[in-house]
Amino acid sequence: MEAKHKKWITIGIIVLVVLVIYSSIRGNYNTMVTMEEAVEGQWAQVENVYQRRADLIPNLVNVVRGYAAHERETLEGVVEARSRATSVNIDPANLTPEALQQFEQAQQGLSSALSRLMVVVERYPDLKANQNFLELQTQLEGTENRIANERRIFIELTRDYNADIRRFPKNIYASIFGFERKPTFEARVGSDVPPVIEF
Repeated sequence: MEAKHKKWITIGIIVLVVLVIYSSIRGNYNTMVTMEEAVEGQWAQVENVYQRRADLIPNLVNVVRGYAAHERETLEGVVEARSRATSVNIDPANLTPEALQQFEQAQQGLSSALSRLMVVVERYPDLKANQNFLELQTQLEGTENRIANERRIFIELTRDYNADIRRFPKNIYASIFGFERKPTFEARVGSDVPPVIEF
């Protein structure tokens, strides 16, 4: 009877250990999946607000073209930069540092082209008073704020995910199940130096 009793205790301990290990793996795996999905979902939102900006640009260019037709080079530069920016598509499941850098460069090119366009606009007081232009400019400013906000959320979610999969024992599970670090936006080189403004 004593041997049979020890056998059941041993089986019970083994079952308990297996359940604890299973519970740990399942809980950690599910947490990593949830966090990865949050990062990928937020990336889709980042792309969404960048697309919103890209969708506003043709209208803005058309309004400016009506007032500043001889600024052809600047207008074409904006259209080309928009085309480059919208041609860079990233699958959030395969977000790589290289792809993110390519995306960021295309978006920076578009931001730079828009800045040049706004300098051109300063030369045309009638354009600056045009109601359509003012509405588009307000929408563009709002979109830039949305972009900054969605990028901030993406950076926070990515940071949390990356930290989570590097913690012990999740780093072991992450390695086994193929969870990898996700890249995030980086500050541009020289962005810590304020621009020099001369009058």
